[in-house]
Amino acid sequence: MKSERKVALVAGATGIIGRGIVEHLSGLDDWEVIAMSRSAPDDLGKRRFVSADLLESGVCRDKLGELGDVTHLFFAAYREMPTEAERVEVNGVMLRNAVEAVEAAAPGLRRIVLMQGTKYYGCHLGPFKTPARESDPRHMPPNFYYTQQDFLQSRREDKAWAWTALRPDIVCGLGTGHPMNLTMVIAVYAAISRAMGLPLRFPGRPGAYTALAEVTDAGLLARASEWAATEPRCADAACNITNGGYFRWQHLWPRIAEGFGMEAGPPVPIRLAEFMADKGPVWDDLVRRHALRPYRYEQIASWPFGDFVFGCDYDVISDTTMSRRYGFHEAVDTEEMFARMFRDLRSQHYIP
Repeated sequence: MKSERKVALVAGATGIIGRGIVEHLSGLDDWEVIAMSRSAPDDLGKRRFVSADLLESGVCRDKLGELGDVTHLFFAAYREMPTEAERVEVNGVMLRNAVEAVEAAAPGLRRIVLMQGTKYYGCHLGPFKTPARESDPRHMPPNFYYTQQDFLQSRREDKAWAWTALRPDIVCGLGTGHPMNLTMVIAVYAAISRAMGLPLRFPGRPGAYTALAEVTDAGLLARASEWAATEPRCADAACNITNGGYFRWQHLWPRIAEGFGMEAGPPVPIRLAEFMADKGPVWDDLVRRHALRPYRYEQIASWPFGDFVFGCDYDVISDTTMSRRYGFHEAVDTEEMFARMFRDLRSQHYIP
């Protein structure tokens, strides 16, 4: 039997999450993919692409108004702002502009998949109830995830489409220029430490070294996104998506060091944003000597994000029972994931 044709519009196609969704769906026979971002991805190939700034409602109407065949909107767009109140305003507007434009143009729209994260549960504020469950009460707002989900819930009332929110934890993938990319933070930190003759020291709080943590592989999240977009039980629901296991950095960090041919030194609680700020010349020298991709030092890693992750001296874990009950059973070994990603970064000349 011929599969039903589905057309995906992926907003935020140049980010770690959006890129993963584009690549995954593009490899499936029953999906057509339209990538959308402000600038075209480097490796777009022959995929359809729409350039649009989601903060411009008129531009969205003009550009997305031509996409009458869209059946699924995957919203992975994100704009970093200095304060949470500003993130609420900006990211709320971007989702509203995208949904209103697509909804008006595409009568066959069936599902909107919204990307959220563990910030929904308040992990950025301090210790919180764990394992976090989708039904847990919200923390005191503002939180832009709340604003976006409330918009979809209220707009859904008289529409044929449904929404699904996916809540991964730290999403790990390849690429530069992303505000939340732990893979590159670790890889570049390790490369610079090795170049300076240093052991690989965990650069966070002692409590973060021993607390329970989790991450989400970008490829796993992409496959979960496809599943959630077509699973009836995911309609108007949220699901946590993680690799499926917990870890402590104290056990994983020595294996990461081993993968870089380094010794794991004792943890030293430093602020990466401060201590890595003057390491541009070291990186530039590595780029020249190893013929690495010529990205600017400011593009390769987000040190403040690393400080956030390595500063969580409390458990950050989510319950994935709901996604398993609804039919998504994939899991990824986190240690193997990091080893694979670091190998890929070397083979693609991101790191030496």
